[in-house]
Amino acid sequence: MTDTEGAARRFITDVWNAEREESAYDLVAPECPGLGGAGPEAVLAWHRDRRAAFPDLRYKIVDLVAAGNRVAVHWRAAGTQAGRFGPVPPTGQVVSYSGATFLRFDDTGRIADVWSCNELFQLLQQLGVEMLPPAGGVTGSAG
Repeated sequence: MTDTEGAARRFITDVWNAEREESAYDLVAPECPGLGGAGPEAVLAWHRDRRAAFPDLRYKIVDLVAAGNRVAVHWRAAGTQAGRFGPVPPTGQVVSYSGATFLRFDDTGRIADVWSCNELFQLLQQLGVEMLPPAGGVTGSAG
């Protein structure tokens, strides 16, 4: 039986924080979706993109729950924006935000699916992005 909790912790420690990209080849299945494709390279592409924007970004595990072939991780991240993040040019701003990542492991013990949600709105606010509602407001009838 695979130690999914240990594998999830290693994924965060090695791949997310330590930039030990070789660990992704041990931990990620070929069919795991990532940035523009599937497999370890596609998963690493997403992390390379994020590290290009926040080179010192580090994740702390707040809580982790493992059951069978699934793991849920509540995490907190902090880092300095030194590169472009989407349309936002480098600001030098230190950000801190939370999120949750859900991992599903295949029969060989590799990560077959990664799904994350995070406080993107909070992150963008910390970078000074102004969020405005669409012009004209909300239309429709309440009755």
